[in-house]
Amino acid sequence: MWRLLKNTGTRYLHTTSTCLKTAQYRHELSDLRKIVVKLGSAVITREDECGLALGRLGSIVEQVAQLQHKGHQMMIVTSGAVAFGKQKLRKEIAMSMTMRQTIATIDTNQGLEPRACAAAGQSGLMSLYEAMFSQYGLRTAQILVTKPDIYNDSSRQHLRSTINELLRLNIVPIINANDAVASPAEADMDLQGIISVKDNDSLSARLAVELSAELLILLSDVNGLYSSPPGTDGSRLLSTYNPSSDLANVVYGGKSRVGLGGMESKVSSASWALQHGTNVVIANGFQSDAITNVVEGKKIGTFFTPLQQTTTPIEIQAAKARDGGRELQQLSPTQRSEIINHLANSLLDNQNEILVANKHDLEEARRIGLSGPLISRLVLSPNKLANLSGGLRQIAATSNNIVGRVLKRTELSQGMTLEQVSVPIGVLLIIYESRPDCLPQIAALSIASGNGLLLKGGKEAYHSNQILHSLVQDAIGLHASKDSVALISRREDIADLLQLNNYIDLVIPRGSSSLVRTIEEQSLSIPVLGHSEGICHAYVDKTADFEKALAIVKDSKIDYPAACNALETVLLHKSLLGTPFFDEMLDTLKSANVRIHAGPRLLSKMKFGPPPAKSMSIEYGCLECTIEVVEDVDDAIAHIHKHGSSHTDTIITEDNEVAGHFLKSLDSACVFHNASTRFSDGYRFGLGAEVGISTSRIHARGPVGVEGLLTTKWLLKSQGDIVAEYGENGSKVFTHKKLPVSENETSEFFQSTNGEKLES
Repeated sequence: MWRLLKNTGTRYLHTTSTCLKTAQYRHELSDLRKIVVKLGSAVITREDECGLALGRLGSIVEQVAQLQHKGHQMMIVTSGAVAFGKQKLRKEIAMSMTMRQTIATIDTNQGLEPRACAAAGQSGLMSLYEAMFSQYGLRTAQILVTKPDIYNDSSRQHLRSTINELLRLNIVPIINANDAVASPAEADMDLQGIISVKDNDSLSARLAVELSAELLILLSDVNGLYSSPPGTDGSRLLSTYNPSSDLANVVYGGKSRVGLGGMESKVSSASWALQHGTNVVIANGFQSDAITNVVEGKKIGTFFTPLQQTTTPIEIQAAKARDGGRELQQLSPTQRSEIINHLANSLLDNQNEILVANKHDLEEARRIGLSGPLISRLVLSPNKLANLSGGLRQIAATSNNIVGRVLKRTELSQGMTLEQVSVPIGVLLIIYESRPDCLPQIAALSIASGNGLLLKGGKEAYHSNQILHSLVQDAIGLHASKDSVALISRREDIADLLQLNNYIDLVIPRGSSSLVRTIEEQSLSIPVLGHSEGICHAYVDKTADFEKALAIVKDSKIDYPAACNALETVLLHKSLLGTPFFDEMLDTLKSANVRIHAGPRLLSKMKFGPPPAKSMSIEYGCLECTIEVVEDVDDAIAHIHKHGSSHTDTIITEDNEVAGHFLKSLDSACVFHNASTRFSDGYRFGLGAEVGISTSRIHARGPVGVEGLLTTKWLLKSQGDIVAEYGENGSKVFTHKKLPVSENETSEFFQSTNGEKLES
């Protein structure tokens, strides 16, 4: 009956009626139209099993209604009739009891037969659904089925025809097994490749396939399929599951607290539905917006996929990065330096292979029409690799005592000493666009600081990132786990990574302002360090040395216009307007093919001038810049505070008093006097490299090198002191004596192992 039409890309399975699209990735689920939602008993019943969880059911109805109004054809396979009827019959029993029986608190559940409860509760359940959906302008229809209805060809055909007609009329079918009628025993057909109807899980799977539904959502009371029962040691949620390859990786627990099915039943039903062309997700019906999140392709629950897992799940990568970071922290400074120097050598030894991979990326980038600034950032060259290698050696040479360095030492009392020492932050997630040279730089900084690292580069640098990451792992393998630095390959994993606050401690985005804003919006629990834009200014004061000014403006703008530290706006003192310097500056920029835009003040003073700037807060990232006129240094400062991004700004003046006022008053991460904005760089600052540039006001600011990737912890060494000894009648007193700390002194506790494990 089933015929495979295509085996590459998306898989299609053909029946006599339609083609079903089997999604390989979650984001494809948003394109699917016909959807079956199965509501398990545990999802819609209360904990006491004697009534429905109305709030939860109302949320589910709202989500189904929203999707129906968006053009999806929604069907519900529901439980709940027994629970609803049980609640109703309990009330009837209580009403008929004598006063003596009521006082005696007789168990009203005693003797309640499930079939009778189902018969009593079915009409009420449907009335509830009808009332709830009517609030959203939708009608429902009840369909009760039994096993013979599914197994009999004629009945099944009528069932399919009825439901399809309801869908055509925009009516939501509410389907339930007719539990008021005990179906006769049937032969188990699982071995024949047709799943038997044992519960609502298998019923929904059979219906989904029969109706050519594209998606089946099985709502449970757990977050999805776990490798072993939730709560057991080593249990983890499987975000994806391939029935053909992952079967041996799952250990099942017991059944649900209510209903007939358990997780094993759901997996069996889901696997059968997937095999026959229906996409399946098992999710937690207790979570808000679970249904809409599944349809939107968000990572929720367990997604059943025909693809075998080719990469390590990101949760495992993050956990291994934490373990690997702790290994790096235990190494001696010499061992960490050896890793970085080995990587520096590898960049030069493997230069040809790196450039071939980079050429592949550049060809693809030009083919798809990647923007000029991104292509510029993508390019690697022998000179860039040589500079990169030198920067790594600088990191290795200058970070010997960076971890475990004593920052403060205090004698709390006689025999009790407190130290504050530098330690790694933990695990870093770096998300960057285009620039593959970021990868070895960031890896070296993380290794030097003992941090685990997760890297997500742009797909435009895929081949370059792959070879550079392999070199990083080879170097780390000298002394620690290669998993200390992991490369995340899929863009859709970013949102999920930003939820792993139990593994990831800091996110650093490097790229466009839109990328940074997106990361900041999605990362609700993990701190984000970075800058959203690089709107850099140069203020040319009336006392400026014009030769210096021309050189600084030219270098700041054209040396590397795609960089975040490139000049975007030139602010001129009003006295310079119309002077030979003004004309020469325009000519200099134009000769370098810089397109000039005029600010509103400049525009008002020129009869014929450059076209107006669309905004005074633009990061061009290319050979364009804005020129504006200001009254004086205070006006320049005010302009930068209003339109800048707190990245890097420079003043060009020979008046030291004016320069001092500018440097002191301007609230930017980097403020320069008579220097190009392009000096705002980790390598040029002597940091060896940078993990990014931060414009935040907490933790690190400006180019973030090794020290910006460290935090502190307190180490207390005592002889058995207890707080009670320091009370009002205690025998000891605090001295709080500041003790001397040598320059670059490493705590004795960090020296004890010297990179070797302590012997037992």
